[in-house]
Amino acid sequence: MASQPIPRLTEAEYLAIEERAECKSEFYNGEMFAMAGGSRAHYELEMSLSRLVGNLLEGSRCREYGPNTRVKAGDSGLYTYPDLSIACGAPQFMGGATDTLLNPIVLFEILSPSTENYDRAGKFLLYRQIESLKQYVLIAQDAPLVEVRTRNADETWTSAWYESLADICRIDSAGIALPLSAIYERVEFGPPTSPIPSAAER
Repeated sequence: MASQPIPRLTEAEYLAIEERAECKSEFYNGEMFAMAGGSRAHYELEMSLSRLVGNLLEGSRCREYGPNTRVKAGDSGLYTYPDLSIACGAPQFMGGATDTLLNPIVLFEILSPSTENYDRAGKFLLYRQIESLKQYVLIAQDAPLVEVRTRNADETWTSAWYESLADICRIDSAGIALPLSAIYERVEFGPPTSPIPSAAER
């Protein structure tokens, strides 16, 4: 007996389910994917990052949006929840609500062992379809390591790496600079849970 095909959700069905759900889920290609809870280090990084970025953007034309703000990744079909987003000028939201941001210029993801490969590769390819996106920031939680990917005028991307608590990573598209010492202020480092990419792998 042939197995029945698994029905796929429409975007409207996903959004209706998500509105009532207690836990957040990503959506891609007709499927919902529950987002796992983060570690203590992830939580501390998220809080420090939100506070730091929010303070630096105060009085500017940009503002930050936390992990409860959903982002639609252009025409890719991906709906997801970055750890932090920045939009400048007038924010654009989908429909009449204010929970799905369409025009971020910067997206931040805090890496974990279970999501790092996805965040670095597959998710990045989908994020690149957001026309407004200028920079993508990847933050390790098991060591002071931040990668800032920047979109160039020719649509190529280049990376800058910051690997010391004494470093200051530049987010030029939003006009701010983030000291790693402030990002990691409340994180206690233990043994690394994933290898740091070597210079040859970058």
